[in-house]
Order: sequence, then structure tokens, then C-alpha cells
Amino acid sequence: MDDACLHSSEQSEYKSTARLSAAEIRENGDNLDIKNPHNADAGRGDPHRQPRNTQPTQKRTRRRVDIIGRWKIAVTDNTQLTTPSQFTELLSTIEFVDGRLASHASRAVNISLTVRNWLIGFYIVEFEQHGQDRAAYGDKLLNRLAKELSRAGISRSEVRELRRYRKFFQTYPGIRESLTPEFRKLLPSNDLKDLRQKRVTASPVSEANRESPTPVCSSDLITKLSFTHIAELIAVDSTEKRAFYESQCISGGWSVRELKRQIASLLYERSELSTDKQKLDQLTATTAETQPSALVIRDPYIFEFLGLRPAEVMSETDLEAQLLDKLQEFLLELGEGFCFESRQKRILIGDTHNFVDLVFYHRILKCHVLVELKLESFSHENIGQLNTYVSWYDRNVRGADDNPPVGILLCTERNQSLVEYALAGMDNSLFVSRYQLNLPSKETLQAQLETERQRLEGEYKEADQRGGQS
Repeated sequence: MDDACLHSSEQSEYKSTARLSAAEIRENGDNLDIKNPHNADAGRGDPHRQPRNTQPTQKRTRRRVDIIGRWKIAVTDNTQLTTPSQFTELLSTIEFVDGRLASHASRAVNISLTVRNWLIGFYIVEFEQHGQDRAAYGDKLLNRLAKELSRAGISRSEVRELRRYRKFFQTYPGIRESLTPEFRKLLPSNDLKDLRQKRVTASPVSEANRESPTPVCSSDLITKLSFTHIAELIAVDSTEKRAFYESQCISGGWSVRELKRQIASLLYERSELSTDKQKLDQLTATTAETQPSALVIRDPYIFEFLGLRPAEVMSETDLEAQLLDKLQEFLLELGEGFCFESRQKRILIGDTHNFVDLVFYHRILKCHVLVELKLESFSHENIGQLNTYVSWYDRNVRGADDNPPVGILLCTERNQSLVEYALAGMDNSLFVSRYQLNLPSKETLQAQLETERQRLEGEYKEADQRGGQS
């Protein structure tokens, strides 16, 4: 089923090859599905003219849209651009190449990570069923394996992740049929021989749980969803429910957060009870958060797989980065007990990875101080998030002789800055009598934040003016 699905969709999508120059893009905008929002006359031409090197077909080939500067161009994957003769053509061609290859890199990394995790699950199941010394490990297999893999530097090899990989394979054994020849080389030779005939029995997952009742291709699962999506899907207990979310997530291009939200809001159950499913689908589509086409590098599975550190992953803006630099320097220079511990500290809350901008240990108060900077106006969501971080530190990091941690939220937008302390349930009288005496006041932090923001924005403006004059 997977091969048939793959061939019918991919071959129809990439049937014709269009060889386009940037000049032809502007000349034949109507024919090529090109829209220039800044020029209402762009794209006018002979409506009956066919693009060069293509044959007219009765069925219109489905095209993918790429953004090139001001141009919105619908192209197939095998579009070829000719050598540009104008500067604007050179610019748009380079932007096109950069965007296309960045997208390919994103897909390649995601596919490799997803297949790696599936293969880990495959080999664990194979060993549990056929390993010669499997009896010597028994229920402790995953614990021993996790310890040795972590020692070898294999990312995301904790026991619960190994269980997740095993369940991934058990839930989607049909992925093997969608593996490319390069990935199939990583399967054992006997499995390759039996690829079309053998069905691996992988208890405790039932046979019914292993077949999807929807026509979702295994190739779509590994090319259109991240492993973080898949981790959410395999946690769904019902085959029909999981198949529903597979289809909705792929067709709607949902982000991971949107998939979580729809599962938590019981979209499947509401759809089953709805008397107007089409209206519900339309409402869901208009409000759903979609996944960017580029690689979401902050996905912890992705950046750990690539061997990146959290500091290399976080996409701070220049303004945010420089403000954090100044805040870190300012707090350390106060001379009141601040000891720097970490920047962009990654913490795991449930199954979600979060990042704390700055973490200090206050040697006088004997507690951790967490600092969060937001380049936006104050919101209860922001203070609630920081309170969650403080509570997590209280439960998981606080030492026996330490006092409860505290958080500092700094919000700045335009001409207004605001500072709030996050106490995470700490008695306010305790905070006032003990903590407030050794921490900088809200007014001091607000003044420092506002001064630095205005200074940096002034420097940016001067740099822009100098650049415009040169």
C-alpha cells in the first residue's frame, strides 16, 4: 500500500519539468501561478502560451509554493533556473536556491533522526525476541542499554526514550517498506530477504493496533512529520483515534503544539459526535497553528541528534542577546551575592523541554535566582511560565540547606519596562523580610533595563543611518 501511495502521489506531482528564467517568471506570471503583490500589472501575457519544455496536460500539475523576495512562485521540485542576466534575477535566484536547499536539509535531518529512532526500536525488539543472551538481562535490558549508550555519547538514549523507540517500531512496522535503499542497508540481511513477506510479531501491541485504517503512507509519516509529532501520536491509545490525528496533522500541517492541543481538546471525540463535520473541520483549519517548513532546530530531538549545545540552538535576537549580556554583567557587579550558573539552561518538565534565560545562585540568600527576559509587554502567561520554572527548581534542584528559589521577570516593549518577582507560592511576608533586602529593587532593574534598551536601539539606528549614507 505504501509503495502504491508513494508512486501515485509523487509521480503525478513531479511529472513535468519547467525550465524557467527570472525574466520568464515576470513575463508569464499568469501561466506560472506567480503573484507579485507590489505590481498589479505583473504576470500579464498570452494566456494560451505554455511554459517552455512542458507539454499541455488536461490535469493541472500540483505545485509547491516557494517565496523569493517579493515573488510568490509555484514550482515543481525539478524546476531549473537559467543563468540570470539582471541583478534582480541574480538576487532572486540565490534566494530561491538558499530556500530550496535549506528546506531539503531540514527534511533530510528529520528523516534521518526518525529512521534512526525506528531502527533502534527495531533492533531492541529483535534482540528481545531472538537475542542469544537476552535471558541474562531480562527486564533490566533497557536500563543496561541506556547506561552504555549514554556512556557512548548517543543522544536521547534514556530508558523512557528507548521504550518510546520500541513502541514506535511496534506501532509502525510498515515503515520498513518505505525505507530508501540507503536506509535498508542498516537492516539485517535476513530481514531484507523477507521484507515483502515477513510480518514481525511485536507484542504487547496487538495486530489490530499495527494497521492504520486510513490511507496515510508510511513515507508521509517519516517525511512530513517530525519525531516529536510521532512521539505524541504513539501515545494515543486507540488505533482509529491515532489514524485520525495522523491524517489531520499531515493534511493541516500542524505544529507539535497544535497536535498536543487538539488531542487534549478531544477533537476526535468531538468530530465523532458532531452533526456537521465539515464545519468543524473548517473551524479547526482556520484556527490551527501550522508548522514552519524550515527545520525547527529548537526541537530537542533534532539539536541533540546533531550534537549541538542549547546555547548554539537558541535563536536570540541581537537586542535580546545584548540585553541579557548587560543584565548578567549588571547583576554580577552589584556585589550582593550573585554567582552566575547558566545561560539558556535547559530543563525538562514532563515531556517538554524549556529554557531559562539566566540562572544565578545567591550565596547570601542561599537560593537560586532565575531570570527571564521578554521583549514584549507583561502578560500573566509569562509570569505563570516563570513560576513553573521556579517550582521545578524547588522540587528538583534545591539542596537540603538551600532556601526556596525565586524568579525575576523582565518585560520591555517600546518605551515601557516592567519587572516582577515570581515567588511560586512563597509566603509574601517571607519574601519581603528576607529576600527583598538582598535583591535589587524592581525600580533599579527597570531603570537599568530601560537605559540599556534605549542605548542599544540608538546604536542600531545610527548604524542604519551610516549604512544608508555609504
